Amino acid sequence: MLYFQNDERLYGSNRCFGCGVANPIGLHLEFLLADNGTVVCLAQIPDTFEGPQGYVHGGIIATLLDETMSKAVRSHKVVGMTRHMEVDYKRPVPSRAPIRLEGHVVRSEGRKHWAEAKILDAEGKPLAYAKGLFIEIRPRHEHVALTGEPTPHG
Repeated sequence: MLYFQNDERLYGSNRCFGCGVANPIGLHLEFLLADNGTVVCLAQIPDTFEGPQGYVHGGIIATLLDETMSKAVRSHKVVGMTRHMEVDYKRPVPSRAPIRLEGHVVRSEGRKHWAEAKILDAEGKPLAYAKGLFIEIRPRHEHVALTGEPTPHG
């Protein structure tokens, strides 16, 4: 498994709620890229993101899945934004417990990229699943002109 070269991390101003190092209240997720093309993140979500006591809030679960799918798309050197997403909450996700996020791209057609993600507990039991459609976005001209790089996305 290799470290996912998430070039946004090189920018100290990345405020993405999921992965941004400059966001003091963010999740600070770090992803790895497996040899099979799956992105993986090992995480423990603090109890500050709870819904019911002891369990992660459903909106945060959706965010975890969205971020994982986004990183799967990003691993294909594409900056995409969520167009549509479906979440299947299978079991409650415990806060402060080890979880594993996994995501991969299912297919791509032009600017459209379909991805899937799941959250597993420490024993590998599925807790939540999502599938989504991501649309490739074009870099903002002023950013490219100044840096020569596409606009970062978290």
